[in-house]
Order: sequence, then structure tokens, then C-alpha cells
Amino acid sequence: MLGEKIGGTSGKVNSQRVLPNPGGGPKMETSFQATGSLLGTDITETGTYWSVVRTDGTLYGEGQGVVMAKDGKMATWVGQGVGTMKKGGTVSYRGAVYYQTSSQKWSRLNKVAAVFEYEVDGQGNSRSEAWEWK
Repeated sequence: MLGEKIGGTSGKVNSQRVLPNPGGGPKMETSFQATGSLLGTDITETGTYWSVVRTDGTLYGEGQGVVMAKDGKMATWVGQGVGTMKKGGTVSYRGAVYYQTSSQKWSRLNKVAAVFEYEVDGQGNSRSEAWEWK
């Protein structure tokens, strides 16, 4: 069951590189930084993900990241998603992330999947939104 919206960010891609992919098509690694909120707390997020183009032209990717609040709260995440390429260089992903944290305020994130929408435009500007999936 899809639950409440738990957060959202906006940010910027800060690096990309092509990785070896013995399995076929191009494999791209992307790193980003973003700011936003998680469960009502202002955060800074840093993440890295890779994606490959599948034979049907869609994308599959996996990533990991860290979320930090000014008061020292921290959470890490790992996730997977599928994506599509749109006009103007925009890439749009949908998927799920799994958080791990020792923060009391964020502890409920340890028990759920968070489903997300993530987009990056042709200039490297990113935005994301996430919802709790119970």
C-alpha cells in the first residue's frame, strides 16, 4: 500500500563516467548532490548510481547514497529503478530505495521500501519525490 510522501529533493549532477560493461550496451555512472526534506527535516543528499540501456531502449539502474541533516542525523540508502529517455535529454526513473538509519526520528524508514520518481534534465538538474510503501 502506498503511504504518505516522505520527502523530495532538487539538485545537480556533478559527475558522469562511462563504465566497462561486458554484458553489452553503454553503462553510465552518475553522481549527484541535492537538497530537500526527509520526514520534515531539511537534508543534503549525495548519491551515485549506474544505469545501462536495455535492448528495448529502456534503462535499468542501481545506486546508493547518504542523507544528512544539519543536526547530525544520517541515513544511507540503496535502490534500483527503471527509466526512459525523453526529448531534450531528460531521463526519468521510477523505482524503490531502502533506507538504513540509527536516527530515532527516521527509524520507521528501516522497515519500509520507499518508491520514488527521479528525473534529470539535459542540463543535469535533478528532482525527486519519494513515498512510503508499507
